[in-house]
Amino acid sequence: MFGSGDPDNPMGGLLGDLLKVIGSAPGGSDTWFDAARTLAHGVATDGESDDNADPLVRIAFEELARVAELHVADATGISLTAGGTTVSFDAVGPGQWSYRALTAYRPTLQLMVEAQQQAAAAVPPSIDEGLLDEPSGGIGGLLGQFALTLGPVLLGMQFGSAAGHLARRAFGQYALPLPWPESNTLLLVPSNVAKFAEDWSLPLQEVQLWVCLRELTMHAVMTRPGVRSSLNLLLSDAAAHAAASQRSMVERLGDGLGDPAALEGVLSDPESLLADLISPEQQHVSNALTALTTSIGAYVDHVTAGIASTLTSSPAALGEAWYRYRVEDTKGEQAFAGLFGLNVGQVEVDRGASFIDGVVERAGEDALTRLWADERDLPTPAEVDAPGLWLARIGLLD
Repeated sequence: MFGSGDPDNPMGGLLGDLLKVIGSAPGGSDTWFDAARTLAHGVATDGESDDNADPLVRIAFEELARVAELHVADATGISLTAGGTTVSFDAVGPGQWSYRALTAYRPTLQLMVEAQQQAAAAVPPSIDEGLLDEPSGGIGGLLGQFALTLGPVLLGMQFGSAAGHLARRAFGQYALPLPWPESNTLLLVPSNVAKFAEDWSLPLQEVQLWVCLRELTMHAVMTRPGVRSSLNLLLSDAAAHAAASQRSMVERLGDGLGDPAALEGVLSDPESLLADLISPEQQHVSNALTALTTSIGAYVDHVTAGIASTLTSSPAALGEAWYRYRVEDTKGEQAFAGLFGLNVGQVEVDRGASFIDGVVERAGEDALTRLWADERDLPTPAEVDAPGLWLARIGLLD
């Protein structure tokens, strides 16, 4: 029987030991989340402590938020105090932000993990038939269990790495234009805001106000029932279609598990296993989700810039700094967005800006309020590329 004490079969001992470590992790079947959370915190904080925000900074953001809230409601026509509850901010460090983000998106990520597990169960590892004759399944049994167990952990590591990198750059809750669980408390990351202001030589208080404006505008859009339901449906569809790509990943893992040398190659390059997460079946959903989030992000930028032009001393510098910050080639936004089939690179940033500019040029600022008025009015991918099509469909183009 293979085990860690069998000198003739070190691979069996290695797999057995790994399975013991993985299987004994807190959370049982939630091992992938524990792996994601641990790695995310380490990446987000660079292994350092995640200090709480200075109480004075918290107070400053709360005061700025009250000013920002009135302007956002006026610019969007969307009340942020529906039901008599005002929006508040919770200042956190990057490590805490990464954990909260993983928790917020956990239902969608869980669907991806389940798809991977189903694929692993359906595709047994490619192994030497002779190994199956060993007592208790021998190394063959270990390999099968290893494929089922390691896949979710690899996914968890990918989730955690992406969330950790994004946490190092996130200013607030809506680092990506995706819905969070319903709440009137929004996250802010003061240390990232302060670093941005310092790096770009911008007045800190004006940057703090700008962040409040942007987060509140995004929240106003995300709380529209049609927007929220459409995004959640697209996210669920994207996760549901992940089975094909997960099956491909498991097949590659299984092929490697049949040969110790091949296994070493597979495990030494985990990114290659996860490189093609978007399957052809997902592309249609990905296009729709990207188009919608692109238009949302561009609208939020447009409204934020408009308000900032009247409340800050250097709106042009703020806008330029934010644009350059967004289009930087970094791991954070692209990696985390890619989990959901999103593209948030410079092409999409420019595409969204062109759409909003096209709407305003043809029909004026008031036309933008129709974007989120009804779920049926949300722009399609083709309409984001041709704003005249959207205006004509909703009856705003003569």
